[in-house]
Amino acid sequence: MDHVRVHPKFLHSNATSHKWVLGALAELLDNSLDEVCNGATFVNIDMVKSKKDGSKMLLIEDNGGGMDPDKMRQCMSLGYSAKSKLVDTIGQYGNGFKTSTMRLGADVIVFSRCCGKNGKRSTQSIGLLSYTFLRSTGKEDIVVPMLDYERSGQEWNRMVRSSSADWKRNVETIVQWSPFSSEAVLLRQFNEMQDQGTRIIVYNLWEDDQGMLELDFDTDPHDIQIRGVNRDEKCIDMAKKYPNSKHFLTYRHSLRSYAAILYLRIPPNFRIILRGEDVEHHNIVNDMMMSQEITYRPQPGVDGIPKDSNMVAVVTVGFVKDAKAHIDVQGFNVYHKNRLIKPFWRVWHPPGSDGRGVIGVLEANFVEPAHDKQGFERTTVLARLETRLIHMQKTYWSTNCHKIGYAPRRNKKLHEREISPDSFPKSPESKKRNIASSDKGQTKFVDKSNNNGHLNGKGEVGTLRKRPSYREQSPSSSEDVSYDDRQNCASRKQKNGSSSREFLGKDAQKLSGLRSCEAAQNNSPAQRPARTTRNSNSQENGFNRYEPSPSSSSSHALTQLKEENHQLRERLERKEEEVLGDLLLDLQKEKERCKSLEAQLQEATRKYDELSKEQESLIDIFSEERQRRDIEEENLRKKLKDASITIQQLLDKMRVLEKVSSTPK
Repeated sequence: MDHVRVHPKFLHSNATSHKWVLGALAELLDNSLDEVCNGATFVNIDMVKSKKDGSKMLLIEDNGGGMDPDKMRQCMSLGYSAKSKLVDTIGQYGNGFKTSTMRLGADVIVFSRCCGKNGKRSTQSIGLLSYTFLRSTGKEDIVVPMLDYERSGQEWNRMVRSSSADWKRNVETIVQWSPFSSEAVLLRQFNEMQDQGTRIIVYNLWEDDQGMLELDFDTDPHDIQIRGVNRDEKCIDMAKKYPNSKHFLTYRHSLRSYAAILYLRIPPNFRIILRGEDVEHHNIVNDMMMSQEITYRPQPGVDGIPKDSNMVAVVTVGFVKDAKAHIDVQGFNVYHKNRLIKPFWRVWHPPGSDGRGVIGVLEANFVEPAHDKQGFERTTVLARLETRLIHMQKTYWSTNCHKIGYAPRRNKKLHEREISPDSFPKSPESKKRNIASSDKGQTKFVDKSNNNGHLNGKGEVGTLRKRPSYREQSPSSSEDVSYDDRQNCASRKQKNGSSSREFLGKDAQKLSGLRSCEAAQNNSPAQRPARTTRNSNSQENGFNRYEPSPSSSSSHALTQLKEENHQLRERLERKEEEVLGDLLLDLQKEKERCKSLEAQLQEATRKYDELSKEQESLIDIFSEERQRRDIEEENLRKKLKDASITIQQLLDKMRVLEKVSSTPK
């Protein structure tokens, strides 16, 4: 059968599946971590310079099992993956090496040494995947030159697969299009390895629109960072101030920060070395406070999920330790088979500050990651997981946000189910409603000092012991009301500066309640039976209400109400004067500032006009000087021409005289 041809342009277009360059580097780290089962103990990422042209190159090496000649060819092939048959490996699609290396640079050269197994000899191979070579030579297919060597004793002999001419052509191609100048220099790269390992060098690294390398090796000598939109200087400064939020603020541009959280668990004795220093593995759980563990079990049978009792996700959720600073740090780190797929996935997008500071960690092996391992396939299972995470974050936030300085949120359904109505704290508004509430001009009082008025366990109203006096019925003294008013006014003024209207409205409500009390005291006795009947009906609904006090206490209560009314009016007038005074002062300051800005604008306009005039005069002077210089140059040219003519004439005369003098007489 005919084979499908793959054009070299496909290498470049295929690499665009990695929109994030650190995601491409993570693919190469995955390959090294998968080699732990073959004895790998480290992976090293570093920057090296080419001895040919001094350009910067990217090095990724490990001491894993390496690749024999057949596996090297499979690695360079598109879509082939032996890992798809293994259970615990990360790579599944056989495309990660090609997409990641081509995303980092135009060319890559691979050195791999493999120990002999099952009676086979040790081998070492060199492979070149060069987009520059393929495009420059006009290739219509992807050609990958390779060199293979087999160990015999202490020597490495060539493994000629076809002919000596082909071997020679492969060597010439690799030497011409790689950073190495000869076959001997190529073989020296194996001296860095011991019995096994793989060494990958990516060169001709991609540049950004400004002509600078996309990978930044200079900002931090022990890190590899990226330039562009992922780098935010404000986040970098905040990371220094809030160390517990460092990885959230820096993982987008720093490989060291991203690699520290890339894996949920690191195998024992395995090291990730970045530019000479180990990457310290970090678990986001260590950045949490007030953490909780919630078990989520996907519903079996939905979207192909098997009925597996082990298919669960334990979600650890909590506040980041810097949450009291109220910085916008939130999201869930979702891992799949130990690999971070969605870093700080922000599932909840409220319009205000809700959700800030809440972070979480979970490992979800029942959702399928996308090909670039930077997201999940959109399935019903993922949608249900997302919905569940939103619910977890909302519940945790509404329950604990007041502990880090936010205003408390109340989940109505939760409180109705778990807390009895009598256990709610009384707000100032409810206290005012208990003082006086007008119902067709009648006043009803609530006894809050008598615990027998609460509902008992059977839903019945308790027996009343005594009729409370007016003082017992009043919710608070005038001093308490004044304090509450001051607190409400101050808080509203801090929020939007409109304290005067809200304060007046608040006290207007109090005044209306007081007036209703006055009207209630003046009611006729004929209304008392109706009031008694209404009170009995209210007792059946679980509330204790009483008739007003006799006429002897009514006059005293009315006098107190009038005094409080008078005090409230005086306070309203004083508060209004204070607010108006502040507003007038602010208005005066604003006018003065506007005048100063106008004066500055006029001064700047005047200076601009003067500079414009000065510029025009300088232009005129330069023009006159240029004209004068041109005239002088023209005169000098004429004089020089005349002098040249005179010199020529004199030379002619000299020649004539010499001829005359040389003629014999």
